[in-house]
Amino acid sequence: MKLENLKIIIADDHPLFRNALRQALSSAFADTRWFEADSADALQHVLDKADVEYDLVLLDLQMPGSHGYSTLIHLRSHYPNIPVVVISAHEDAQTISRAIHYGSAGFIPKSASMETLTEAMSAVLYGDIWLPSGVEIIKFDEDGTDQMAGKLADLTPQQYRVLQMFAEGLLNKQIAYDLGVSEATIKAHATAIFRKLGVRNRTQAVIALKQLEMDKVDLG
Repeated sequence: MKLENLKIIIADDHPLFRNALRQALSSAFADTRWFEADSADALQHVLDKADVEYDLVLLDLQMPGSHGYSTLIHLRSHYPNIPVVVISAHEDAQTISRAIHYGSAGFIPKSASMETLTEAMSAVLYGDIWLPSGVEIIKFDEDGTDQMAGKLADLTPQQYRVLQMFAEGLLNKQIAYDLGVSEATIKAHATAIFRKLGVRNRTQAVIALKQLEMDKVDLG
């Protein structure tokens, strides 16, 4: 298998980093089409392109709207055929372990050299799991965060998008306008979100989502 004619998404909210990453990798991965997203919502819009089959997502855990591991969980649930590699400034064993636990095919520190980055991406594209040298994955028992992750994975892409907008504090009519649907549709989505997450209202739903933020997760 030759790594050519690839379609790779760089999902990171820093334009200089995205640009530097794309330029540095272009020589190693020739004939690659690069796609960019600066937020979880922008990433969903890229994924919605029906005529494109993506080969890899490079994902920053702390993009706007991501709420830590939630976008990774969403990607693995709804796009299981697209490997995701987390690329993050957080390089501790706990963050790496939780990312792998939630389905990341690799974890690349932002401090890594371009040679290391190329090696990692090549390994994942060939079907392997790639981790930084010397990292030992921490094993942990299932907890409330895992249970919430499972519930979050049951949301449809549109329900997940609405939940993100709840977290931004938008009103139903604002969400309806932004998504081009009726308020009744948003209310129906809200009802489904509350049922799937096991909560009663949007405040509880947002609290549930924020359980997956990196500073809220404790591996023990």
